[in-house]
Amino acid sequence: MINDLWYKNAILYCLSVGTYMDANGDGIGDFTGLMRRLDYLHGLGITAIWLMPFQVSPQRDDGYDVADYYGVDPRYGTLGDFVEFTHAAEQRGIRVLIDLVVNHTSNEHPWFKEARRDPHSKYRDWYVWSKKKPANANTGMVFPGVQKSTWSYDEEAKAWYFHRFYEFQPDLNTSHPEVQAEILKIMGFWIQLGVSGFRMDAVPFIIATKGPDVRKPEEQYDMLRMFREFLQWRQGDAIVLAEANVLPDTDMEYFGDDGDRMHMMFNFQVNQHLFYALAAADTRPLVKALKATKPRPATAQWGLFLRNHDELDLGRLTEEERQIVFAAFGPKKEMQLYDRGIRRRLAPMLDGDQRRLELAYSLLFTLPGTPVIRYGDEIGMGDDLSLPERNCARTPMQWSNEPQGGFTKSEKPRLPVISGGPYGYEHINVAIQRRHPESMLNWTERIIRMRKEVPEVGWGDFTVIATRDPAVLVMRYDWRNNWVLFVHNFDAKPREVAFSVGLDGDNAGYGKLLVNLLAEDHSRADDSGKHRLVIEAYGYRWYRVGGLDYLLRRTEVDEPLHAKTG
Repeated sequence: MINDLWYKNAILYCLSVGTYMDANGDGIGDFTGLMRRLDYLHGLGITAIWLMPFQVSPQRDDGYDVADYYGVDPRYGTLGDFVEFTHAAEQRGIRVLIDLVVNHTSNEHPWFKEARRDPHSKYRDWYVWSKKKPANANTGMVFPGVQKSTWSYDEEAKAWYFHRFYEFQPDLNTSHPEVQAEILKIMGFWIQLGVSGFRMDAVPFIIATKGPDVRKPEEQYDMLRMFREFLQWRQGDAIVLAEANVLPDTDMEYFGDDGDRMHMMFNFQVNQHLFYALAAADTRPLVKALKATKPRPATAQWGLFLRNHDELDLGRLTEEERQIVFAAFGPKKEMQLYDRGIRRRLAPMLDGDQRRLELAYSLLFTLPGTPVIRYGDEIGMGDDLSLPERNCARTPMQWSNEPQGGFTKSEKPRLPVISGGPYGYEHINVAIQRRHPESMLNWTERIIRMRKEVPEVGWGDFTVIATRDPAVLVMRYDWRNNWVLFVHNFDAKPREVAFSVGLDGDNAGYGKLLVNLLAEDHSRADDSGKHRLVIEAYGYRWYRVGGLDYLLRRTEVDEPLHAKTG
């Protein structure tokens, strides 16, 4: 059973094949290059890779405009290369998740070409049409300021078609039984080729009703159960990780009360309030977000992330909170996107300060859920704000200080490698950081290894422990009579806090001792049962909670304490 729930305690790593490693020297990353880096990922401690879209595409939206769901884009290799990659990953104990982009297709997909050409084609009903421009055509844009409408007129079809995203991405009529059957067929195809699941793009739009007369779309949650049942039938431990930026009161609709819908969802609520906490040294809204997203079925899991391939969406914050985050992490207009988000990588947002980066990643690995790392963040890669929209944070991986950062032999990579300045490949790269024990890369490898030794985070229940200091977050996890406790100081100044571990009943004897998992400064409770800690600026502590008997064994001889406790 635990193996079927592998995702509860996984370490996910998100990458784009085209910007990771180029093996053939054409300036575009490929599956052969990615295979060469599997040992690097294995050494880092990654247990699952999430691949951005790599199917055939005109590449007008970085592959999120799919023109063939059953093929690998020739830029990246062949289906054979993909299968070889999944087998090589499996040999290293690494699972593979792929993007499933089925809310829409490219307008160059054969289905859409046939739909616009022939009104009697079956594919006509696979898309959403209107003979006249719908009244609500100028509402609901995903990219306000870039999109002018959600309906566009097609000269060949002599009709308007619906597109929640760009005009070259017509929406599929996902309510149509044939479209739903095709989605299952796509999932089955890639499962057969070795993938362990899917990150499903834009889930709220997939399950929403669509059409010219739809004023307020309704979610068809039963579709999620259908996807889940199909996966369980084809491969019992395959999963769906849903991209669903929804409010907490609808989370259970996506998970299902019995855990029979989505296996995982990204926790956007916690992500946005975490950045507010990092900006304002105020954890109170973050604690509210953690408690609001606490309910979930036992088999369900949150995907926790700091940054991803999109902008940092701040739409769930209040206007005041949003302006505080903008001022701290994206004060200039060119750093912002759609008036609601920040289009930057994590390291430059935190001024390249490794103390703050370690704090952020310590939180990523200890907040409730499964951590999802963005490629390059393990070395503190920067961004290139001269590139349009979200491409600024999608630049090639920086492997060494060789030309083009060791990413390619070509002088013209797909996107320019960051060069010069504090984040240029000359200074920030894997090869240099490997040689320095205290580098971001080596710190990340150590923290991943330790995260695997505290399965309580992935499996257990959490409690936020009051400290009376909004700059300090203390959390305890309970699982199978084991406890771990984490302390984080969000402030730029040291903070002193006092707290009790909070165990009672049969477990009241525990909590007198906190064994530091990352250093030697363990903590013993005072006579009142409280631990008193001074946490340095941006400091963090990982503790395993020790028992009273463990403490008594060491009252007479002050011998070294080890991480393994009762």
